[in-house]
Amino acid sequence: MFGARRAVPPSVIPAGARQRGERGPRGRTDACAVRAEPLGPGYALRAFRDDREEPRVRTNGYRTARTPRPPLPRLCLGGRSGYKRAQPEVMPKKPDNPMAKAPKANRPEARLPKGFRDTPAAEVRQLSHMLATIRQVYESYGFEPLETPAIEYTEALGKFLPDQDRPNEGVFSFQDEDEQWLSLRYDLTAPLARFVAEGIKTQTLPLPFRRYAVGPVWRNEKPGPGRFRQFTQFDADTVGTDNVAADAEICMLAADTLEALGLKGKYVIKVNNRKLFEGIRQVLGITSDTQWLTAMRAIDKYDRLGWDGVESLLRDGRKDDSGDFTPGAALSEPQAKEILAIFNKAAITDVLDGTNDYALQALRESKFAMNSLFEEGLKELEKISALSMAAGYDASVIRIDPSVVRGLEYYTGPVFEAELTFEVKNEDGQTVRFGSVGGGGRYDGLVERFTGQKVPATGFSIGVSRLQAALAALGTTRQEGYGPVVVLVMDKDRVADYQKMVQRLRRPDDGGAPIRAEMYLGTAGMKAQMKYADKRHAPCVVIQGGDEKAKGEVQIKDLIEGAKASETIKDAKEWREGRPAQVSVPEADMVATVREILARHKA
Repeated sequence: MFGARRAVPPSVIPAGARQRGERGPRGRTDACAVRAEPLGPGYALRAFRDDREEPRVRTNGYRTARTPRPPLPRLCLGGRSGYKRAQPEVMPKKPDNPMAKAPKANRPEARLPKGFRDTPAAEVRQLSHMLATIRQVYESYGFEPLETPAIEYTEALGKFLPDQDRPNEGVFSFQDEDEQWLSLRYDLTAPLARFVAEGIKTQTLPLPFRRYAVGPVWRNEKPGPGRFRQFTQFDADTVGTDNVAADAEICMLAADTLEALGLKGKYVIKVNNRKLFEGIRQVLGITSDTQWLTAMRAIDKYDRLGWDGVESLLRDGRKDDSGDFTPGAALSEPQAKEILAIFNKAAITDVLDGTNDYALQALRESKFAMNSLFEEGLKELEKISALSMAAGYDASVIRIDPSVVRGLEYYTGPVFEAELTFEVKNEDGQTVRFGSVGGGGRYDGLVERFTGQKVPATGFSIGVSRLQAALAALGTTRQEGYGPVVVLVMDKDRVADYQKMVQRLRRPDDGGAPIRAEMYLGTAGMKAQMKYADKRHAPCVVIQGGDEKAKGEVQIKDLIEGAKASETIKDAKEWREGRPAQVSVPEADMVATVREILARHKA
């Protein structure tokens, strides 16, 4: 079983152990023994078992059958103690191979979930500047800030626009320990409705209540180019009044906000009323909610498809350039033509004289004007137009446009849309139009879900990310400034001295504004420190080695001027001799010199 035997030196056999075949006490030949086998240098003991059968034993004069030995290996130790189980053999461990690859660790992959993005520093600063401008306009209208949690009870979110291809109706939801369903907020309006309902219940909220809010919202929808699952909204709402003047003021607020951001003459605030659509539906006798919703979605695509495309979607459907077919609302030909007739006329605005008179007249003369709901919506539009004109906002700024639908189902009256009218080239050189960057309207039923009584409200929401992209395309965003001034660490034993220099820049004693500065905190040499400062977009670096310290000076290197000079210098010798944009000044003049450099590049 174990191959050829080998004589075992007596020194390797434990005391009391016997070799195979050696007689033990009582004159019995043991079938278990110890054998030494060569395993590299020296010997190692290995227990083995005999494959022979047990000898026959007489019992009452009869011979028993041969029985096999037990299969477990044994080590015979002699004496009256019998047999003990052999211990497993311990083989010598092979030395590790230094060239072998270490096994892969089970580490998570560094990746973003689909539909989310990181925001770099430059974009964060631009966004902060834009939000500060919007906040200033909202404050000037008397709106108060309000913050609500990112998570609400799912039942409190009300009606939100679902994505038909996704579960959870467009929201991210989970259950808490009480098995209550919670959701990340879908917008900022539903949390406001919950807040107002609580305030009305406790009678602590003054009405009308005017608030603005800014923050991220989340939508569990299919992500795509420019369409994210998390984005920022900036809202302003007036709750507790059905006065149409509140709707007109929201339109003015939207206009003033876009002008404050540098978009004068490049936008229009479009206004319509959902009551017009409900009146048209009653007159045409359309009873199917699905059919009517499809018809409104078709009208909402006028800017992209034109009236020919809208007509196809009102009827049987439309096939686009890729061959995909979109089913239509299946309206009859007379129904489609009556809708198109009114909107064709009303879409023409007297832009030349800056009024909405022609559009309003077209609505008055339509066959739908006999409907009471349509007439009520028309009167509200007339009042919004009159109030806007009186405040100095003509039809080129606030325009009556019956094609505006707005997607959310909770709108009950006037609806607004802020549309950018300019065109720009995208990265592929194609001409693109940004279109809508915000919208809103009247929602008189949202708070009623909590209180059981009607609480009228109206508001406007800006799509911050989309607006920021539009401003960047126009070049009107605040340009990213330079990074901090970097103080190099030339001597590791003098870190305290360099830290003192940084503090002098951050808290200057000349009475001027603080200078953004940092000390290099790594452990690399000067070359690596200069590369670091360059990557940080530092305008200049402060250098003080042993020689400068002895003279009471610092060297200040202007990295911006140095980069410009490097384009004209031909070789290293010329660079060393000229030492472009690098000056030595007394340590006491460090702050003033840095200020001069910053002022020069700011100009």
